[in-house]
Amino acid sequence: MILSMTGFGRGTAVRNGREITVELRSVNSRYFEYSSRIPRTCSYMDSRLKKQLNEQITRGKVELSLTVQNVDAADTVVTVNKELARSYQQALRDLSEELCIKNDTTASLIARFPDVLATRHADVDEEKLWEDVSAVTAQALEKFVQMRAAEGAKMKADVESRLCFLEECVGKVEALSAGRVEAYTNRLYEKLKVILEDRNIDDARVLTEAAIFGDKTAVDEETVRLRSHIAQYRSILELDEPVGRKLDFLTQELNRETNTIGSKCQDLDITRVVVDMKAEIEKIREQIQNLE
Repeated sequence: MILSMTGFGRGTAVRNGREITVELRSVNSRYFEYSSRIPRTCSYMDSRLKKQLNEQITRGKVELSLTVQNVDAADTVVTVNKELARSYQQALRDLSEELCIKNDTTASLIARFPDVLATRHADVDEEKLWEDVSAVTAQALEKFVQMRAAEGAKMKADVESRLCFLEECVGKVEALSAGRVEAYTNRLYEKLKVILEDRNIDDARVLTEAAIFGDKTAVDEETVRLRSHIAQYRSILELDEPVGRKLDFLTQELNRETNTIGSKCQDLDITRVVVDMKAEIEKIREQIQNLE
C-alpha cells in the first residue's frame, strides 16, 4: 500500500468522565519528525504517544494535538477548612453580641469567606488515563492512515501512467537510433564525394569511421537499463512497505540514463524525445517526494 506523507486524522471520545480529542496532521519530511501540543498534566505520556505513531508512520513531519476536558468534574475535589470556618463563626457571634444585633449566620454565608472552601485535583490514575488517550489516538491514527492511503493511491496511478509514457519514449529512442549509423555512413560518403571530386573513396576507411561513430553513440545499454528500471519501479510500487526512498534513488537512475542518451546522441529527433523524457521524470520525482 502506497502512502502519502501528507494527511490528517481526528479521534474523539468520552471515556471515564473525560472528553478526549486527538488530532494528527503531517507534511513532507525526509525522516520521521514528531511534535506535540498536549496538556501539562499529560506530558508524561508524550514519549509513549511518539512511539505509538512511529509504529505506523516511518516518514513525515507529524504534529499531534491532544485535549482532555472533564465532563463530570470527576477529578476535582472540594475541601473545607473547618478550623477557619469555626473561627469565622465565632467572630460573627462575637460581633453580634458586641453590637447587640441578630446573629443570622448560615453555612452559605461562611462558605463565601476566603479560603473556607478550596478545590484541588484528585489523584489521577496515570495508567488509566494513558489507556484512554492511547485508544483515542488509535482512532485518529486509523483515519490518518486512511487519508494517506487514498492520496497515495492517486499518486501511484499518476506515476504508473508516466512510466508508460517513458516506456513509449524508450521505444522511440531505440527505433530512431537503429538507422543512425547507416544514415551517418551515407552522409559521410556524400561529403567525401564532394571533397574528393569523385576520386576513389576508401570504403574501408568509411566503414571504420562509421563503426567508431556507432560505438560512441550507441545507446543500447542505456535503453536496456531504462527498461529494467521501469520494471523495477512497477515492482516497488506493489510492495506493502514504505517505498519513498527506494523510488527516489531509482528516479535518479532514470534521470542519469536519460542524460547519457542525450549526451551521446546528437540526432534532433532523439533529442526531442530525451527532452520529453526528462520532463516526465521530473514530474515523477515531484510525486515520489510526497510518498512515505
